[in-house]
Amino acid sequence: MLTINDIHKSYGSLQVLKGINMTVEQGEVVSIVGASGAGKTTLLQIIGTLDKPNSGSVLYDGVDVTRLTGDALSTFRNRNIGFIFQSHNLLPEFTALENICLPALIKGTSLSDARKEAMRLLGDLNLEHRATHKPSEMSGGEQQRVAVARALINKPSVILADEPSGNLDSSHARDLHKLFFDLRDQYKQTFVIVTHNETLAEMADRKIVMQDGKNI
Repeated sequence: MLTINDIHKSYGSLQVLKGINMTVEQGEVVSIVGASGAGKTTLLQIIGTLDKPNSGSVLYDGVDVTRLTGDALSTFRNRNIGFIFQSHNLLPEFTALENICLPALIKGTSLSDARKEAMRLLGDLNLEHRATHKPSEMSGGEQQRVAVARALINKPSVILADEPSGNLDSSHARDLHKLFFDLRDQYKQTFVIVTHNETLAEMADRKIVMQDGKNI
């Protein structure tokens, strides 16, 4: 489903990625591990179309997203890629329900349909009682589950997660890790997860180790 071919990326004279090759199958949970500075987040940003490589290609079902620009790129990202960040990145002035609805509204989904799907996801994640609560009124674990629901609402091809349990205590981290695999089983959802959490890395179907800008 996802194919990364010979990705190179430099910032000035600093070579961050030095020829990354990898594939991800639909319904697979893949972890990416490695020391700080190995290029993990840079790779995730390129896979997520938030940055472009100097050379190489990223193909989603045969579509080379490195060649997309402007509105075509934004539309592809909105419809095919879900993001989960370490710091949740929820909008503080919006409720859980409103935060989850945003990607669907950007896609062009009607408000009523977006709210219906958001409530379904809140139900699946045992968060119906938080629908009208703002992020400041929720625990860290609840905020991260809202972020997961937001990533899921457009039924993306892949969810990219960057240290998703990095700000959670061990109990909430275990709950979040279990949730990823439950979602894979329930929705056949594909995950690519950058993590320093060894437990999560070992739970994945496949672990990719990065070192000095290469996967080994």
